[in-house]
Amino acid sequence: MPRSRLVAALVLLCFVGPLSTDMYLPAFPRMAAELRTDASGVQLTLTAFLVGMTVGHLVFGPLSDRYGRRGPLVVGAGLCAVATGLCAVAPGLGWLVVLRFVAGFGGAAGVVIGRAVVSDVAEGAAAARLFGVLMTLAGTAPVLAPLAGGAVIGAGGAGWRGVFRVLAGVALLVVVAVLVALPESLAVSRRRAGGGRELLRTVRDVARDRAYVGYSLAFTFAFGALFCYIAGAPFLLQNVLGLSVGVSSAYFAFGAVFMALSSASGARLAGRIAPERLLSAGLYAMFAGAVALLAIAMADVLTVAVYLPLVALVCGGLGLVTGNASSLAIARVPGAAGTGSALLGTAQSALGAVVAPLVGLGGADAAVPVFGGMAVCGGLAALAGRTAGRVRAVA
Repeated sequence: MPRSRLVAALVLLCFVGPLSTDMYLPAFPRMAAELRTDASGVQLTLTAFLVGMTVGHLVFGPLSDRYGRRGPLVVGAGLCAVATGLCAVAPGLGWLVVLRFVAGFGGAAGVVIGRAVVSDVAEGAAAARLFGVLMTLAGTAPVLAPLAGGAVIGAGGAGWRGVFRVLAGVALLVVVAVLVALPESLAVSRRRAGGGRELLRTVRDVARDRAYVGYSLAFTFAFGALFCYIAGAPFLLQNVLGLSVGVSSAYFAFGAVFMALSSASGARLAGRIAPERLLSAGLYAMFAGAVALLAIAMADVLTVAVYLPLVALVCGGLGLVTGNASSLAIARVPGAAGTGSALLGTAQSALGAVVAPLVGLGGADAAVPVFGGMAVCGGLAALAGRTAGRVRAVA
Protein backbone atom coordinates (compact mmCIF):
# COMPACT_ATOMS: atom_id res chain seq x y z
CA MET A 1 0.00 0.00 0.00
CA PRO A 2 1.40 3.48 -0.86
CA ARG A 3 3.00 5.18 2.11
CA SER A 4 1.05 8.37 1.36
CA ARG A 5 -2.22 6.55 2.12
CA LEU A 6 -0.80 5.28 5.40
CA VAL A 7 0.32 8.77 6.40
CA ALA A 8 -3.09 10.19 5.42
CA ALA A 9 -4.85 7.62 7.62
CA LEU A 10 -2.50 8.35 10.53
CA VAL A 11 -3.09 12.09 10.17
CA LEU A 12 -6.84 11.54 10.32
CA LEU A 13 -6.36 9.53 13.51
CA CYS A 14 -4.42 12.46 14.96
CA PHE A 15 -7.27 14.81 14.04
CA VAL A 16 -9.81 13.26 16.42
CA GLY A 17 -8.34 14.63 19.64
CA PRO A 18 -7.72 18.27 18.64
CA LEU A 19 -10.97 18.53 16.71
CA SER A 20 -12.94 17.17 19.66
CA THR A 21 -11.32 19.57 22.11
CA ASP A 22 -10.93 22.70 19.96
CA MET A 23 -13.88 22.85 17.59
CA TYR A 24 -16.51 23.71 20.19
CA LEU A 25 -14.30 26.12 22.17
CA PRO A 26 -15.82 29.27 20.60
CA ALA A 27 -19.20 28.16 21.96
CA PHE A 28 -18.10 27.94 25.61
CA PRO A 29 -19.61 31.27 26.72
CA ARG A 30 -22.90 30.53 24.89
CA MET A 31 -22.99 26.98 26.26
CA ALA A 32 -22.61 28.32 29.79
CA ALA A 33 -25.66 30.53 29.28
CA GLU A 34 -27.78 27.88 27.53
CA LEU A 35 -26.92 25.09 29.98
CA ARG A 36 -27.30 27.45 32.97
CA THR A 37 -23.84 26.88 34.34
CA ASP A 38 -20.57 28.78 34.76
CA ALA A 39 -17.16 28.61 33.07
CA SER A 40 -16.00 25.69 35.21
CA GLY A 41 -19.20 23.76 34.44
CA VAL A 42 -18.71 24.05 30.70
CA GLN A 43 -15.04 23.16 31.04
CA LEU A 44 -16.19 19.98 32.81
CA THR A 45 -17.30 18.69 29.39
CA LEU A 46 -13.69 19.07 28.24
CA THR A 47 -12.47 17.37 31.40
CA ALA A 48 -14.87 14.46 30.84
CA PHE A 49 -13.53 13.95 27.32
CA LEU A 50 -9.94 13.95 28.62
CA VAL A 51 -10.78 11.54 31.46
CA GLY A 52 -12.38 9.24 28.90
CA MET A 53 -9.22 9.42 26.82
CA THR A 54 -7.17 8.62 29.91
CA VAL A 55 -9.09 5.42 30.53
CA GLY A 56 -9.21 4.61 26.82
CA HIS A 57 -5.44 4.82 26.50
CA LEU A 58 -5.03 2.23 29.24
CA VAL A 59 -7.46 -0.10 27.50
CA PHE A 60 -6.71 0.27 23.79
CA GLY A 61 -2.92 0.48 24.00
CA PRO A 62 -2.38 -2.92 25.62
CA LEU A 63 -5.20 -4.43 23.54
CA SER A 64 -3.40 -3.36 20.37
CA ASP A 65 -0.18 -5.02 21.59
CA ARG A 66 -2.10 -8.28 22.04
CA TYR A 67 -4.65 -8.33 19.21
CA GLY A 68 -3.11 -6.06 16.58
CA ARG A 69 -3.84 -2.47 15.60
CA ARG A 70 -6.83 -2.52 13.22
CA GLY A 71 -9.52 -4.26 15.32
CA PRO A 72 -9.24 -2.03 18.40
CA LEU A 73 -9.05 1.03 16.13
CA VAL A 74 -12.34 0.25 14.43
CA VAL A 75 -14.10 -0.43 17.74
CA GLY A 76 -12.80 2.75 19.35
CA ALA A 77 -13.58 5.03 16.41
CA GLY A 78 -17.08 3.57 16.06
CA LEU A 79 -17.81 4.14 19.75
CA CYS A 80 -16.52 7.70 19.46
CA ALA A 81 -18.81 8.36 16.48
CA VAL A 82 -21.94 7.11 18.26
CA ALA A 83 -21.27 8.98 21.52
CA THR A 84 -20.40 12.22 19.72
CA GLY A 85 -23.57 12.02 17.66
CA LEU A 86 -25.59 11.67 20.86
CA CYS A 87 -23.84 14.76 22.29
CA ALA A 88 -25.70 16.76 19.67
CA VAL A 89 -29.03 15.85 21.30
CA ALA A 90 -27.94 15.82 24.95
CA PRO A 91 -30.79 17.32 27.04
CA GLY A 92 -28.55 18.85 29.70
CA LEU A 93 -25.07 19.29 31.13
CA GLY A 94 -25.09 15.97 32.99
CA TRP A 95 -25.80 13.91 29.90
CA LEU A 96 -23.31 15.91 27.88
CA VAL A 97 -20.56 15.21 30.42
CA VAL A 98 -21.29 11.45 30.36
CA LEU A 99 -21.37 11.28 26.56
CA ARG A 100 -18.16 13.28 26.27
CA PHE A 101 -16.50 10.74 28.55
CA VAL A 102 -17.60 7.88 26.27
CA ALA A 103 -16.48 9.79 23.17
CA GLY A 104 -13.07 10.39 24.72
CA PHE A 105 -12.77 6.73 25.66
CA GLY A 106 -13.38 5.64 22.07
CA GLY A 107 -11.35 8.47 20.56
CA ALA A 108 -8.30 7.42 22.57
CA ALA A 109 -7.90 4.41 20.27
CA GLY A 110 -6.89 6.58 17.34
CA VAL A 111 -4.34 8.56 19.32
CA VAL A 112 -2.64 5.72 21.17
CA ILE A 113 -2.67 3.17 18.37
CA GLY A 114 -1.62 5.75 15.78
CA ARG A 115 1.61 6.35 17.72
CA ALA A 116 2.14 2.61 18.02
CA VAL A 117 1.74 2.17 14.26
CA VAL A 118 4.51 4.73 13.69
CA SER A 119 6.83 2.73 15.95
CA ASP A 120 5.89 -0.42 14.00
CA VAL A 121 6.92 1.01 10.64
CA ALA A 122 9.86 3.31 11.53
CA GLU A 123 12.58 3.80 14.12
CA GLY A 124 15.27 6.30 15.13
CA ALA A 125 15.51 9.49 13.06
CA ALA A 126 12.95 8.08 10.61
CA ALA A 127 10.43 7.71 13.42
CA ALA A 128 11.13 11.24 14.69
CA ARG A 129 10.69 12.54 11.14
CA LEU A 130 7.41 10.67 10.66
CA PHE A 131 6.14 11.87 14.03
CA GLY A 132 7.09 15.39 12.98
CA VAL A 133 5.26 15.08 9.66
CA LEU A 134 2.16 13.79 11.43
CA MET A 135 2.27 16.58 13.99
CA THR A 136 2.72 19.13 11.22
CA LEU A 137 -0.24 17.89 9.21
CA ALA A 138 -2.33 17.24 12.30
CA GLY A 139 -1.36 20.74 13.43
CA THR A 140 -3.84 22.05 10.88
CA ALA A 141 -6.62 20.61 13.07
CA PRO A 142 -6.17 23.17 15.89
CA VAL A 143 -5.96 25.85 13.20
CA LEU A 144 -9.09 24.78 11.35
CA ALA A 145 -11.12 23.53 14.33
CA PRO A 146 -11.91 26.85 16.06
CA LEU A 147 -12.43 28.56 12.71
CA ALA A 148 -14.78 25.80 11.54
CA GLY A 149 -16.46 25.78 14.93
CA GLY A 150 -16.97 29.52 14.81
CA ALA A 151 -18.47 29.18 11.32
CA VAL A 152 -20.84 26.39 12.35
CA ILE A 153 -21.85 28.15 15.55
CA GLY A 154 -22.14 31.67 14.19
CA ALA A 155 -22.50 32.02 10.43
CA GLY A 156 -23.97 28.55 10.00
CA GLY A 157 -26.43 29.10 12.83
CA ALA A 158 -26.21 25.46 13.94
CA GLY A 159 -24.92 26.30 17.42
CA TRP A 160 -22.76 24.04 19.53
CA ARG A 161 -24.98 21.03 18.81
CA GLY A 162 -24.15 21.38 15.14
CA VAL A 163 -20.47 21.12 16.03
CA PHE A 164 -21.03 17.69 17.55
CA ARG A 165 -22.87 16.51 14.45
CA VAL A 166 -19.83 17.48 12.38
CA LEU A 167 -17.49 15.72 14.83
CA ALA A 168 -19.57 12.54 14.63
CA GLY A 169 -19.12 12.58 10.86
CA VAL A 170 -15.35 12.92 11.27
CA ALA A 171 -15.30 9.90 13.61
CA LEU A 172 -17.20 7.86 11.01
CA LEU A 173 -14.65 8.92 8.42
CA VAL A 174 -11.90 7.56 10.70
CA VAL A 175 -13.60 4.15 10.69
CA VAL A 176 -13.63 4.16 6.89
CA ALA A 177 -9.98 5.28 6.72
CA VAL A 178 -8.86 2.46 9.01
CA LEU A 179 -10.71 -0.15 6.97
CA VAL A 180 -9.51 1.18 3.61
CA ALA A 181 -6.08 2.73 4.12
CA LEU A 182 -4.48 1.32 7.29
CA PRO A 183 -2.98 -2.18 6.95
CA GLU A 184 -2.22 -4.26 10.01
CA SER A 185 1.27 -3.19 11.11
CA LEU A 186 1.86 -5.59 14.00
CA ALA A 187 2.75 -9.11 12.90
CA VAL A 188 1.27 -11.98 14.88
CA SER A 189 4.76 -13.05 15.91
CA ARG A 190 5.31 -9.68 17.61
CA ARG A 191 2.09 -9.64 19.61
CA ARG A 192 2.20 -10.01 23.36
CA ALA A 193 0.13 -12.91 24.64
CA GLY A 194 -1.13 -13.34 28.17
CA GLY A 195 -3.79 -11.99 30.49
CA GLY A 196 -3.95 -9.34 33.16
CA ARG A 197 -0.81 -10.49 34.94
CA GLU A 198 1.25 -10.22 31.75
CA LEU A 199 -0.24 -6.79 31.09
CA LEU A 200 0.77 -5.56 34.54
CA ARG A 201 4.26 -6.97 34.01
CA THR A 202 4.54 -5.09 30.72
CA VAL A 203 3.36 -1.84 32.31
CA ARG A 204 5.86 -2.31 35.13
CA ASP A 205 8.74 -2.93 32.73
CA VAL A 206 7.89 0.15 30.69
CA ALA A 207 7.53 2.36 33.77
CA ARG A 208 10.92 1.23 35.09
CA ASP A 209 12.76 2.88 32.21
CA ARG A 210 13.70 6.23 33.75
CA ALA A 211 14.49 7.89 30.42
CA TYR A 212 11.09 6.82 29.07
CA VAL A 213 9.43 8.28 32.17
CA GLY A 214 11.34 11.54 31.82
CA TYR A 215 10.50 12.05 28.16
CA SER A 216 6.89 11.07 28.83
CA LEU A 217 6.63 13.63 31.63
CA ALA A 218 8.14 16.30 29.40
CA PHE A 219 5.51 15.48 26.78
CA THR A 220 2.75 15.38 29.42
CA PHE A 221 3.52 18.68 31.14
CA ALA A 222 4.00 20.41 27.79
CA PHE A 223 0.49 19.36 26.85
CA GLY A 224 -0.64 20.40 30.32
CA ALA A 225 0.38 23.94 29.40
CA LEU A 226 -1.55 23.60 26.16
CA PHE A 227 -4.68 22.36 27.96
CA CYS A 228 -4.51 25.35 30.32
CA TYR A 229 -4.57 27.56 27.25
CA ILE A 230 -7.29 25.56 25.50
CA ALA A 231 -9.59 25.67 28.54
CA GLY A 232 -9.07 29.36 29.27
CA ALA A 233 -8.57 30.89 25.82
CA PRO A 234 -12.28 31.26 24.84
CA PHE A 235 -13.05 33.28 27.99
CA LEU A 236 -9.71 35.08 27.89
CA LEU A 237 -10.11 36.21 24.28
CA GLN A 238 -13.80 37.10 24.47
CA ASN A 239 -14.18 38.38 28.04
CA VAL A 240 -10.73 39.82 28.83
CA LEU A 241 -9.58 41.07 25.42
CA GLY A 242 -13.13 41.79 24.25
CA LEU A 243 -13.01 39.93 20.93
CA SER A 244 -15.99 38.52 19.06
CA VAL A 245 -16.55 34.79 18.53
CA GLY A 246 -15.20 34.94 14.98
CA VAL A 247 -12.14 37.03 15.80
CA SER A 248 -11.32 34.99 18.91
CA SER A 249 -11.47 31.83 16.78
CA ALA A 250 -8.95 33.36 14.38
CA TYR A 251 -6.66 34.39 17.24
CA PHE A 252 -6.81 30.93 18.72
CA ALA A 253 -5.89 29.51 15.32
CA PHE A 254 -2.93 31.92 15.20
CA GLY A 255 -1.12 29.96 17.92
CA ALA A 256 -1.90 26.67 16.23
CA VAL A 257 -0.30 27.96 13.02
CA PHE A 258 2.98 28.52 14.83
CA MET A 259 2.75 25.09 16.41
CA ALA A 260 2.29 23.50 12.97
CA LEU A 261 5.15 25.51 11.44
CA SER A 262 7.43 24.56 14.30
CA SER A 263 6.51 20.88 13.93
CA ALA A 264 7.31 21.12 10.21
CA SER A 265 10.69 22.65 10.97
CA GLY A 266 11.42 19.93 13.50
CA ALA A 267 10.55 17.23 10.98
CA ARG A 268 12.91 18.76 8.40
CA LEU A 269 15.72 19.03 10.92
CA ALA A 270 15.34 15.43 12.18
CA GLY A 271 18.48 13.51 11.32
CA ARG A 272 20.57 16.68 11.12
CA ILE A 273 20.02 17.89 14.67
CA ALA A 274 19.68 15.44 17.54
CA PRO A 275 16.06 15.12 18.72
CA GLU A 276 17.25 15.74 22.28
CA ARG A 277 18.49 19.21 21.28
CA LEU A 278 15.30 20.03 19.41
CA LEU A 279 13.28 18.92 22.41
CA SER A 280 15.28 21.12 24.79
CA ALA A 281 14.90 24.16 22.53
CA GLY A 282 11.15 23.67 22.38
CA LEU A 283 10.75 23.18 26.11
CA TYR A 284 12.71 26.31 27.05
CA ALA A 285 10.95 28.46 24.45
CA MET A 286 7.56 27.33 25.72
CA PHE A 287 8.49 28.00 29.36
CA ALA A 288 9.91 31.46 28.59
CA GLY A 289 6.79 32.51 26.69
CA ALA A 290 4.45 31.31 29.45
CA VAL A 291 6.41 33.12 32.18
CA ALA A 292 6.35 36.33 30.15
CA LEU A 293 2.58 36.07 29.65
CA LEU A 294 2.08 35.50 33.37
CA ALA A 295 4.18 38.53 34.27
CA ILE A 296 2.25 40.75 31.85
CA ALA A 297 -1.11 39.50 33.14
CA MET A 298 -0.07 40.10 36.76
CA ALA A 299 0.99 43.64 35.83
CA ASP A 300 -2.45 44.10 34.22
CA VAL A 301 -0.99 45.32 30.93
CA LEU A 302 -2.20 42.47 28.71
CA THR A 303 -3.04 43.61 25.19
CA VAL A 304 -3.39 41.89 21.84
CA ALA A 305 -0.07 43.41 20.73
CA VAL A 306 1.90 41.57 23.42
CA TYR A 307 -0.38 38.54 23.60
CA LEU A 308 0.10 37.33 20.02
CA PRO A 309 3.93 37.13 19.83
CA LEU A 310 4.23 35.44 23.22
CA VAL A 311 1.53 32.88 22.37
CA ALA A 312 3.44 32.25 19.13
CA LEU A 313 6.58 31.56 21.20
CA VAL A 314 4.73 29.12 23.48
CA CYS A 315 3.04 27.27 20.62
CA GLY A 316 6.18 27.27 18.52
CA GLY A 317 8.07 25.65 21.37
CA LEU A 318 5.34 23.07 21.81
CA GLY A 319 5.62 22.18 18.14
CA LEU A 320 9.21 21.07 18.71
CA VAL A 321 8.24 19.10 21.82
CA THR A 322 5.46 16.87 20.51
CA GLY A 323 7.19 14.78 17.86
CA ASN A 324 10.58 14.61 19.55
CA ALA A 325 9.39 13.79 23.06
CA SER A 326 7.02 11.07 21.87
CA SER A 327 9.57 9.44 19.54
CA LEU A 328 12.31 9.53 22.20
CA ALA A 329 9.95 8.01 24.78
CA ILE A 330 8.53 5.19 22.66
CA ALA A 331 11.97 4.37 21.25
CA ARG A 332 12.92 3.30 24.78
CA VAL A 333 10.28 0.51 24.77
CA PRO A 334 10.20 -0.93 21.23
CA GLY A 335 8.89 -4.29 22.41
CA ALA A 336 5.79 -2.74 23.98
CA ALA A 337 5.03 0.27 21.79
CA GLY A 338 1.27 0.08 22.35
CA THR A 339 1.63 0.01 26.12
CA GLY A 340 4.31 2.70 26.02
CA SER A 341 2.07 4.90 23.89
CA ALA A 342 -0.86 4.16 26.23
CA LEU A 343 1.01 5.30 29.33
CA LEU A 344 2.21 8.40 27.47
CA GLY A 345 -1.31 9.31 26.43
CA THR A 346 -2.79 8.39 29.80
CA ALA A 347 -0.58 10.84 31.65
CA GLN A 348 -1.24 13.51 29.02
CA SER A 349 -5.04 13.17 29.18
CA ALA A 350 -5.12 12.83 32.97
CA LEU A 351 -3.19 16.06 33.49
CA GLY A 352 -5.37 17.84 30.95
CA ALA A 353 -8.46 16.64 32.79
CA VAL A 354 -7.11 18.14 36.01
CA VAL A 355 -5.93 21.52 34.74
CA ALA A 356 -8.97 22.34 32.58
CA PRO A 357 -11.46 22.85 35.46
CA LEU A 358 -8.78 24.39 37.71
CA VAL A 359 -8.26 27.15 35.17
CA GLY A 360 -12.01 27.77 35.20
CA LEU A 361 -12.05 28.27 38.96
CA GLY A 362 -10.27 31.57 38.41
CA GLY A 363 -13.42 32.94 36.81
CA ALA A 364 -14.42 33.77 33.27
CA ASP A 365 -12.49 37.08 33.29
CA ALA A 366 -9.19 35.94 34.83
CA ALA A 367 -5.98 35.75 32.78
CA VAL A 368 -3.57 35.01 35.62
CA PRO A 369 -4.85 31.44 36.30
CA VAL A 370 -4.50 30.57 32.61
CA PHE A 371 -0.94 31.84 32.25
CA GLY A 372 0.01 30.68 35.75
CA GLY A 373 -0.97 27.12 34.90
CA MET A 374 0.92 27.35 31.61
CA ALA A 375 4.06 28.58 33.37
CA VAL A 376 3.98 25.87 36.04
CA CYS A 377 3.43 23.10 33.50
CA GLY A 378 6.08 24.54 31.20
CA GLY A 379 8.65 24.62 33.99
CA LEU A 380 7.94 21.03 35.00
CA ALA A 381 8.18 19.93 31.36
CA ALA A 382 11.58 21.56 30.96
CA LEU A 383 12.80 19.95 34.18
CA ALA A 384 11.58 16.49 33.11
CA GLY A 385 13.18 16.82 29.69
CA ARG A 386 16.52 17.82 31.17
CA THR A 387 16.39 14.93 33.65
CA ALA A 388 15.59 12.42 30.89
CA GLY A 389 18.52 13.67 28.84
CA ARG A 390 20.89 13.16 31.75
CA VAL A 391 19.60 9.65 32.44
CA ARG A 392 19.94 8.70 28.77
CA ALA A 393 23.46 10.10 28.61
CA VAL A 394 24.72 7.89 31.45
CA ALA A 395 22.70 4.78 30.50
